[in-house]
Amino acid sequence: MWVWGVFIAFVLVFLALDLGVFHKNDHVVRTKEASIWTAIWVTIALSFSGVIYWLFSSGLIANPTDLTPNQAVLKYVTGYLIELSLSVDNVFVIAVIFSSFKIPAIYQHRILFWGILGAIIFRALMILFGVALITKFDWIIYVFGIFLLWTAFKMLKSDEDNFDPKKSWVFRQIKKIFPVTGTIHGHDFFVKRMGINAATPLFVALIVIELTDILFALDSIPAILAITADPFIVFSSNILAILGLRSMYFLISRMLDKFRYINYSLVVILAFVGLKMLFSGYVHPPEWVSLAVISIALISGVVASRIIPDTENSQIQE
Repeated sequence: MWVWGVFIAFVLVFLALDLGVFHKNDHVVRTKEASIWTAIWVTIALSFSGVIYWLFSSGLIANPTDLTPNQAVLKYVTGYLIELSLSVDNVFVIAVIFSSFKIPAIYQHRILFWGILGAIIFRALMILFGVALITKFDWIIYVFGIFLLWTAFKMLKSDEDNFDPKKSWVFRQIKKIFPVTGTIHGHDFFVKRMGINAATPLFVALIVIELTDILFALDSIPAILAITADPFIVFSSNILAILGLRSMYFLISRMLDKFRYINYSLVVILAFVGLKMLFSGYVHPPEWVSLAVISIALISGVVASRIIPDTENSQIQE
């Protein structure tokens, strides 16, 4: 358990440094800063694969699925890439939420900080629950597989332009519990008005983002569990991807129109993982196959977005 304790302590220490030192004062996160932090987090996450190799080769951590060190590293990197790629879709939704509640750019990092802190807690519980289910009930993997295929189909058919956070069920429930003020009061989540605590748009956006992340976790957790049921690999790859989500948001949220086809990459990834789960009892592809499919799908989506002309926007401009 000391390995888990050290990893969790590392996460908590960095979160404390993040808000207390690196982002002590509210400021707009520019593209250059976001690029640097994204590179830092990706480097940390990929370097952690060396820690994974060391832990599994030295036997310092439980190995319930009997992985070799090389298999553990491949599964960790694959799980990390799955979570990172699915986080891209989360960025689109976060951008819509911030726009809907008119959250100034200077306060967006603060909201994402507390949102990700809550996401870590919720995802830890979901991972433990998911691993326990797969360990106890072998057939649950087929349920996860069907669910991922259905999610891929819905993502293919969905129209994200119709998503309006202010018309969501979550927003209506928040207004029933707290009075909601329509104005921003610095970085405060609550203000006192006539002796009553009222929620600001920052708090409303935080709760909507938090609950939205739980919905996204319903896709990403089963997807990683299709790669491995080792709890530490699932947890560490998931959490390290989440920690890099803030900087990734500020990096690519300003370029959303340049990633028009990334959703198709996510559809391919979810469909592949879903099929992998459904045929897990019959087909056992090498570890590198999953990694290759995910990488090719992401690269193809980015390349297609860059080289295929955006005829829809060009027609609007004309």
